[in-house]
Amino acid sequence: MNIGQAASASGVSAKMIRYYEQIGLLPAAGRRESGYRDYGPEDVHRLGFVRRARDLGFSIDQIRSLLALWSDAGRSNADVRAIARTHLKEMEEQARKLQDMIGTLKALVGSCEKGARATCPIIEELGDHQPAPAAPVKARRRAA
Repeated sequence: MNIGQAASASGVSAKMIRYYEQIGLLPAAGRRESGYRDYGPEDVHRLGFVRRARDLGFSIDQIRSLLALWSDAGRSNADVRAIARTHLKEMEEQARKLQDMIGTLKALVGSCEKGARATCPIIEELGDHQPAPAAPVKARRRAA
């Protein structure tokens, strides 16, 4: 099948299929006499695996590791579970950070009175957090 058909069958866009080939998540497709890529059912199955892993938020490197384990009949489930656990911990940390941001924004929105006043707690809060000043050049040289 051509790239458009593979995209439809796998749910992965043609652009992403080309990208996955480029970075090695998908083996380079065979070519027809016309020069067009030619994909088989194994390629579509692999693309589906990658799509589902991306839907779950796995990184490209994690997917690369999972694909290697997927194709290894002698793999240990512990290896697969370790990758998934690491990803789960990363997602839980992201969720905690998002919940903190949501709480802060809710408090700011709640503290911002309706109306047309000149001061706004949201703007004040955003403006109060300046980056730390850079260390003087001499101090940085000594630390190095």
